[in-house]
Amino acid sequence: MSDPLSATLEIAASGLKAQSDRMRIVSENLANARSTGETSGDDPYRRKTITFESEFNRASQANLVSVKGIGTDKAPFTVEYDPGHPAADIDGYVKMPNVNTLMELADMRETNRSYEANLKVMTQAREMVMRHIDLLRT
Repeated sequence: MSDPLSATLEIAASGLKAQSDRMRIVSENLANARSTGETSGDDPYRRKTITFESEFNRASQANLVSVKGIGTDKAPFTVEYDPGHPAADIDGYVKMPNVNTLMELADMRETNRSYEANLKVMTQAREMVMRHIDLLRT
């Protein structure tokens, strides 16, 4: 059986890594929210998605979170009328990315809070380890 405090640190570390990856995907989506194709008929940026999975770690006897995969959102593109745009079709419409900035900002906030929660767990576990060491010294 592994040390519960070490397992706690490992679980929180896996959560930090997962939320860091999620923040990277959300940031890419926000950065490309207005990235269209270069010429008529080209598809614009397609929103990326991230999925997680739980995997059992035998060494720590704990379930850790990891990135299962990064995919793309199959939602349809929106169109805007902009006849002067290089990617406009014959009718003057431009295909825009399927990124909803409001949803991405909500994801960013949730990701940030999850990251902070995992960081707090690590801080608390580290303090408990230090107290344990102090008790062993006496």
